[in-house]
Amino acid sequence: MKKRTFTFRIAGKLLAQLLFWTVAYFVLLNIFSGPGQWKKIDHLYTSIFLVTLLMPVTVNLWFIVPRFLNRKKYSLFALLNGVNILAFTFFNQLLFDKLIDYVLPDYYFISYYEYTDLLKFFFAFVTLTTLLHLSWEWFRLQETRHKMAILEKEKIDAELKAFTNQVNPHFLFNSLTVLYSLSLKSSPETPGAIIKLSDILRYVIYESSVGMVPLASEVSLINNYITLQRHRVDDSARIEFKTEIEDEDVRIIPMLFLPLVENSFKHGVKSDVSGTFIHIVLQSADGVITFRIGNNKSDMASVEKPAGGIGLKNIQHRLALVYPGRHSFEVNESEKMFSVELKVDVKA
Repeated sequence: MKKRTFTFRIAGKLLAQLLFWTVAYFVLLNIFSGPGQWKKIDHLYTSIFLVTLLMPVTVNLWFIVPRFLNRKKYSLFALLNGVNILAFTFFNQLLFDKLIDYVLPDYYFISYYEYTDLLKFFFAFVTLTTLLHLSWEWFRLQETRHKMAILEKEKIDAELKAFTNQVNPHFLFNSLTVLYSLSLKSSPETPGAIIKLSDILRYVIYESSVGMVPLASEVSLINNYITLQRHRVDDSARIEFKTEIEDEDVRIIPMLFLPLVENSFKHGVKSDVSGTFIHIVLQSADGVITFRIGNNKSDMASVEKPAGGIGLKNIQHRLALVYPGRHSFEVNESEKMFSVELKVDVKA
């Protein structure tokens, strides 16, 4: 596939050059002999003249541009091209003035251009072909950047999907544990919990796979998860979720905050421990989303690797992929408290 693409690219470049020089030939032919019936000598003169034009253009594009212009040595580029144009202009005049009678003794060229006029021709062609070459290279560069951007996006999407797939089984396991606990008690709250779980699973499986989601959807997810988890914690547990959102339609990667909420429920509140708490604040203003969560430490033996290595590292990896240089992630831990503050700039 790469070989075929390279072949097509070379063929396209050769075709473009052939088209350019064909057009140049007929333009010069009209300049030299005027419109109408072209004679054999007109074609011969134009062909020889075009060959002498091709020489400085070739030297410029194959030697001077790559070694000096592309390396930003502009003074040397201008100097060498000046010498290049002067030399081949002189060669053109010498050819038609002194040498053509020896090369083509059967033809007589009545007139030829003065040196200053020839300089204009040569300067125009070298300049024009340089600009066309730079335009071609610029389009190739844009094409390469576009392909690289697509590949980078595909790579990021694949990695995000892998990290999200890590979260989903862990989340499902914890949720099913709640339902199992309610079913053992034959609790009348079981049907409501099943409905909440179905809403959450619908979001996790379908809506979160589209890429970016509205912040309002993440708020609903957290609310549903908190409602579901309340069934397994002590009634005295203080669970607060406050929101201060300027624009609920601002978009963010899905399930970014859920692992932090899961972590707090897993390690901060227990069904057999009273007086525990979880405080959550979600703010959005001026394109910056701030998420704060804190809980008491009832069992924080393995904060970094809750549920098989997911949790905090998962979030940090996802942030680095999608918001490089546009986020902060701060973990604070004391003897009795554990808290996380996450900020994401979603303006860019």
